Amino acid sequence: MAALLAAGMEVLAEKGYHAARVDDVVRVADVSHGTFYLYFSNKEDLFRALAVQCADEMTELASSLGPVPPGEEGVDVLREWVSAFIATYRRYGVVIRAWMEDQVSSRDLARLGAKTFSRITGSLVARLRDERGDDADVELAGAALLAMIERSTYFLTSRDLPFGDDELAATLARIAHRGFFHPSA
Repeated sequence: MAALLAAGMEVLAEKGYHAARVDDVVRVADVSHGTFYLYFSNKEDLFRALAVQCADEMTELASSLGPVPPGEEGVDVLREWVSAFIATYRRYGVVIRAWMEDQVSSRDLARLGAKTFSRITGSLVARLRDERGDDADVELAGAALLAMIERSTYFLTSRDLPFGDDELAATLARIAHRGFFHPSA
């Protein structure tokens, strides 16, 4: 099953959700069609398994963001969290892109993606409230912060850029800290 999931991720990344076929997955995994159908009913079922893994990791990531204090300590907290986000995105980028670009036809899978990103936004909003109080803009700020992190990570992982994960994480952490968590610092 692990080989099929890894092959599914590779094929989906190479061909995209709509163009990927079961034939491609079994070829890359070097298994028979029978082995594929032992674990999955179809391509959507394989994607569902990948989406559940992604949702579990992203939910764990959402809950891992602790308090964001002022100063360099807060920047370090954010850098560590953004680094974990980038690493998770590198593993599950094809799933995240399918969710974000509305490529999945299953309503359950689309809801899973929306629920997962709502949890991350909720975590960011909770942390922003801890630092800024119950300011009216905190919901919008949480959504904007997630959008900035997700799109920046997409850009980093889908192009050949002259900087890497660590540089992006450090820059996003500093921007988030100064612009969202502690703007007066």
